[in-house]
Amino acid sequence: MRSRPPRSMVLPRIVVTGPGVLEQLPAVIAELDLPERGLIVCDPTTLKIAGRQVNEYLEIGGHQMKKIVIEGANSQELLRVEDALDDIDFLVGVGGGRPIDLAKQAGFNKNIPFVSIPTAASHDGFGSARSSIWQAGRKTSMQAIPPIAVVADTTIISRAPSRLLAAGVGDIVSNQTAVLDWRLSKDGGDYSEYAAALSEMAAKLVVDGIEKVAEGGEEGVRLVVKALISSGVAMSIAGSSRPASGGEHKFSHWLDANSKTPALHGEQCGLGSIVTMYLHRGDWHKIRDTLKAVKAPVTARGLGIEEDVVLSALINSKEIRPHRLTILDKTEPKAIEEAALVTGVIG
Repeated sequence: MRSRPPRSMVLPRIVVTGPGVLEQLPAVIAELDLPERGLIVCDPTTLKIAGRQVNEYLEIGGHQMKKIVIEGANSQELLRVEDALDDIDFLVGVGGGRPIDLAKQAGFNKNIPFVSIPTAASHDGFGSARSSIWQAGRKTSMQAIPPIAVVADTTIISRAPSRLLAAGVGDIVSNQTAVLDWRLSKDGGDYSEYAAALSEMAAKLVVDGIEKVAEGGEEGVRLVVKALISSGVAMSIAGSSRPASGGEHKFSHWLDANSKTPALHGEQCGLGSIVTMYLHRGDWHKIRDTLKAVKAPVTARGLGIEEDVVLSALINSKEIRPHRLTILDKTEPKAIEEAALVTGVIG
C-alpha cells in the first residue's frame, strides 16, 4: 500500500450533488481526465438502481466499461475486485455502502482512482478515507483514500428506504459526541480545531434542518448528503476518523462483532451518542429528539437488540481500539448503566 505524510490532506477533487446529476458523470470523468477503461462495482440491488445507467452513460462517453457484482464487503470479495483490475484505469463504486467500500479499498491497494456514486445516505463512508471490510468474522475499519469524485444524485437517493436516511442522520448527529471524545485526548497531538469545527457544523446543519429531512423529500436528502460529505472531508483534514468516530462508534463496532442481529451502523451510532452525550453532560435530549423526528431508534428495543447486549456494548466498548480514548473508557460501568437508564435507552 502507498503511504503519505501523516499531516497531508487528500480530498475529493469534484463533488456534484443534486437532482439528476448522474447525467453529468461523463463530464465529471472528462474533467478529471481519467483514461478510458473503467470497472463498476455494485451489488444486485444497486445494479438495478443506478449501475446500468452509470454503465450506459460512460460507454456513450467513450469509456470501455466492465462490471462486477459483489455479494458482500468481505476480504474474499475484495480480492475478487482486485483480481478484476488488470487493464483497468479507474473504479466506480455504486451503492449505499458495500460496493463503495470495496471499490475504495481496492483502488487504494492497487493505486487506481475511485469515483463514488452513493445510492443512499445511510452513513458518511461514501466520501471518507476509510472502508469497512469483514475479515475473519469481524468488521474492520481500514485506511484508504477518499474518492477522486463524488456524484450524489439526490433524486436516486431520495427513493431509498426511509430507514437508510434515518441511519444517515444517526451517523452525522453522532459527530457531536465524537468531537467531544476527541477533545478528551487532544494532548495526543492529533487534534485539529478546523476538522472538529467542520464535523460539528455538519451535524448542526442536520439537527437544525431536521424537519425538512423528516419530510423525506429531495431537499432534505440533499442536506444530509452534503453533511455526510463534509464529515468525510473533516476526517481527511484530520488524517484520521476521530472527527466522526468516538465512543458511539466503538459501541457500534462492538455490537457488529458480538450481536446476533446488529442494526444499521448509523442507527447504532445515533443510539450510542444519546448515552455518551449524557455522560459528557451535554444536550442528549436534542440528539434523542432529532433521531425521533426521522423515526430512528432511541431505545435498545427499537434497535432490535436485547437490553443486556446493548449495556454490554456500552461497557465493553473499550475493547475496541483501546488506544482511542472516549468518555466510555473513562466512565465506570455503574455510571454507564445509570446513563443508559436515565436516557431510556434501556429499562
